[in-house]
Amino acid sequence: MTFLVCSTIFWSLLASLLMLDFCASMDSLNQSQSMSEDETLISPGGKFQLGFFSTDNSSKRYLGIWFYDIRIRTIIWVANRNKPLESSPGLLKIEHGNLVIQNHSGQAIWASNTQNLSSSSTTAKLLDSGNLVLKYGNSESYLWQSFDHPTDTMLTGMKVGWDFKAGMEKQLMSWKSALDPSLGQFSFKLDPSGFPQGKMFEGNITRYRSFPHFGSVHAAFSSAYIPKLVNGSEGAYFSYDLRDKNTLQRYLLNYTGKLQHYIWMIQTLDWMLLYELPNDSCDEYAKCGPNAVCVEAKSLRTCKCLPGYVSKSAEGSDTLNPWYSGGCTWKSSFNCSGPEGFKGVKGVKLPDLLLFEMNTTMTLKECENFCSRNCTCTAYASTSESTDKDKTGCGFWFGDLLDIREANDNYRTNEIFIRVIASELEGDSKRTKWVVAVAVVLSVSSAMFCLWASWTRRKGQGANVDVHAEEEENFELPVFNAVMISQATNNFSCSNQIGKGGFGHVYKGELPNGQEIAVKRLSETSKQGLNEFKNEVMLIAKLQHRNLVKLLGCCIEGRERMLVYEYMPNGSLDSFIFSTMEGSCLAWRRRFNIIVGVARGLLYLHRDSRLTIIHRDLKGGNVLLDNKMNPKISDFGMARTFREDQLLEKTKRIVGTFGYISPEYAADGIFSIKSDVFSFGVLVLEIVCGKRNREFHHPDHHFNLIGHICRRGNYGSRGKHMS
Repeated sequence: MTFLVCSTIFWSLLASLLMLDFCASMDSLNQSQSMSEDETLISPGGKFQLGFFSTDNSSKRYLGIWFYDIRIRTIIWVANRNKPLESSPGLLKIEHGNLVIQNHSGQAIWASNTQNLSSSSTTAKLLDSGNLVLKYGNSESYLWQSFDHPTDTMLTGMKVGWDFKAGMEKQLMSWKSALDPSLGQFSFKLDPSGFPQGKMFEGNITRYRSFPHFGSVHAAFSSAYIPKLVNGSEGAYFSYDLRDKNTLQRYLLNYTGKLQHYIWMIQTLDWMLLYELPNDSCDEYAKCGPNAVCVEAKSLRTCKCLPGYVSKSAEGSDTLNPWYSGGCTWKSSFNCSGPEGFKGVKGVKLPDLLLFEMNTTMTLKECENFCSRNCTCTAYASTSESTDKDKTGCGFWFGDLLDIREANDNYRTNEIFIRVIASELEGDSKRTKWVVAVAVVLSVSSAMFCLWASWTRRKGQGANVDVHAEEEENFELPVFNAVMISQATNNFSCSNQIGKGGFGHVYKGELPNGQEIAVKRLSETSKQGLNEFKNEVMLIAKLQHRNLVKLLGCCIEGRERMLVYEYMPNGSLDSFIFSTMEGSCLAWRRRFNIIVGVARGLLYLHRDSRLTIIHRDLKGGNVLLDNKMNPKISDFGMARTFREDQLLEKTKRIVGTFGYISPEYAADGIFSIKSDVFSFGVLVLEIVCGKRNREFHHPDHHFNLIGHICRRGNYGSRGKHMS
């Protein structure tokens, strides 16, 4: 019997090894081979897979390429997107030097259409870049490649634009719907007229225009990728390279008309959306009409005329109706013989580059002189991102100025100089002098009032000072400089991002002294706010325990709100207990030690610290592990403090994570130290079972993990068994 079992295991392992070897070798097809429905090609490094697929149990079959080494099938290219196989098996082969998809009757439904005169040695190969290429034997030149025919996805190494020599345009075309890869109504392409710039179209209508890119790197995205714009006699195209070659990133033009940038997060095993365009109403192309600036504030769009212009709908007004898009016109016509000048408008997206010229050798002063001598020149701006005073390079606009908006924080802001008549400059000069005078008077008055108020308050209050408030303001906590944190995290690089939550994103960093840190950066769209930020600072600054994460300092500069913690190299507990690979590293003794460590941290919060603290969001994601797998409770943004005689509190705002919230808290808003104990109990069950409470499934019932344990206990009390 033992021999039979061992023999079976041996032959199973041998078969697996042979299958692995077969799969590893199947990255190409030659003239004598074909690939059927149940076969695939896998790139040499195991990054991409080519095969036939269907969407959501559809009978239609497509040949496509997807990421192979991630759990979520993500299609990046489709060959026969408009000619699917209908309820019949397909075959991929090389015929007369072309890649061909045949249906069950041998009819070709798709072909690469290459001009291949010597077809006997033609080979198709799937590369680790995701590119499917057709070439002669071992030749490095390609007869055909899928990168020349993108669908809705752009990868590093791909180009979107024009090959003037071959007369070929490469553009992204959206799917028709989430489950239909046929041609959709949206396209993203490089418009070469004027100066090359990316544009999104719905049919023939322009829906979005990218920020003008003159070959430099936009600072907002330089930490994730390196954009590249090539504009030459043989072609004009956009492409990008990754700063971190180990990351997976992609652009997707989805079927709703959004250009989205995704990065694969190893921590969550899911795609994270970095940004999408259009992002707000001002991103919609030329929504305010010509010679106007679109301003987005709290989801309300307003339009403002450029200096020297008035609304076409209401002459004399420099502000448009928020929904009016007729644009603006000159207050007075230009007269080259009369005095004119330029007024700067800062922090905007530069206008459409249709009637546009660029000079790379002129300084900004030379640009002004050139534009002032040309009556048709309406504006000029620097095209250089250099901070050098002697920087060169500028662009000129002629005619109406289209698609200008106030730039948000994701983009480098520009200053454009608008041509105006002399009276505009004189009025501005008088207005500036008046504003400066008023500001000086107000500043002096305010300073005197503050001194008087401070003296009066101290005299009136004497020693009656709020000790608790003073204690909160004067707690000892190092304050970090925003520039230092930015340098430590590589300008908040995507490759440094180690997590995200309601607060914002968390980044790994390294201080100049070599100390590793974790930085929680409050985002403007954070589900938590400034109150939660202050709450976490005030609470954890006073807490010292080996099972609580240590707060090293904070940063409050301008809009920035950041917390600096000690770095936990092993991440969060849930990444271990819910991962089949990582979970295998957790022996029972280690699981027990983690449970004990969390219990000690919780006991300190409830009984041994100077303040009684209710965490209110205890879960595996908020328990971090150091290099020795010691647990440390983190994330005190939702925590509340109790008085010494206080047993419970009632609230209308339920916070925390469902699945860990106690019944009385979820139903009536009542929380106490028992609420944390309930969460701790759920966490213990998850550590022991390796299953999430809310995601637990069993074939015999629909209970969660807690319900399953209770049900099993009831059966056990009756002498029955349950698996």
